[in-house]
Amino acid sequence: MTPQLTDKYMVTIAERLTSAYARIAEAAHKAQRNSNDITLLAVSKTKPATDIMAAYEQGQRQFGESYVQEAVDKIAQLDTFSDIVWHFIGPIQSNKSALVAANFAWVQSVDRLKIAKRLNSQRPETMPPLNVLIQVNISEEEAKSGCHPNEITELAQYIDQCAHLQLRGLMAIPAKSDDANTQIQYFEQLQTCFDKLQTQYPHIDTLSMGMSNDVEAAIAAGSTMVRIGTDIFGTRT
Repeated sequence: MTPQLTDKYMVTIAERLTSAYARIAEAAHKAQRNSNDITLLAVSKTKPATDIMAAYEQGQRQFGESYVQEAVDKIAQLDTFSDIVWHFIGPIQSNKSALVAANFAWVQSVDRLKIAKRLNSQRPETMPPLNVLIQVNISEEEAKSGCHPNEITELAQYIDQCAHLQLRGLMAIPAKSDDANTQIQYFEQLQTCFDKLQTQYPHIDTLSMGMSNDVEAAIAAGSTMVRIGTDIFGTRT
């Protein structure tokens, strides 16, 4: 059953979504970029389907989820809205890869060959290729997902030859920092990796970096997709 919305609920999400787009536009202007070249991914993980519907009513179509079963449940609730584009952005466990392969249009968190192989073999034949971003551990944190920058080439080569995967670019979640210079430094490192990869694969077009706390730095460094959750849906419980 499709979730029902109250007017108050919609206004709250609508106002936050409008502010998020305004923030992107301002950051793009300062970076002398076109804001139309930057996609807003609304990160709806841990939030109910009613929140997604409120954003949908305002024209938002790209949504990001991190927990497989929670996401699959919401996708099922909202299956009548065929124009929603679902992105999986969390770590992928081997025993959940089949669900990811069958339910999402994008996977932004492929960081090793084992997962790429499973997604390729488990993607249903009736569905278009799964759009893939390689997640890079650009700040080289031990506890964080993502491949090392020097592993990008091998992983990209494998993904590019897969019949059911489409290599689209790179994603990263750098170490948290309130210092803008530190933020930009990490993002520029990822931009360098992206530029290098694009010389080998000219068709790649997506550099997913930047979240609620560092959108400006990410856009200044060349991000084409920012992942915003808290500033749209509020603090997660």
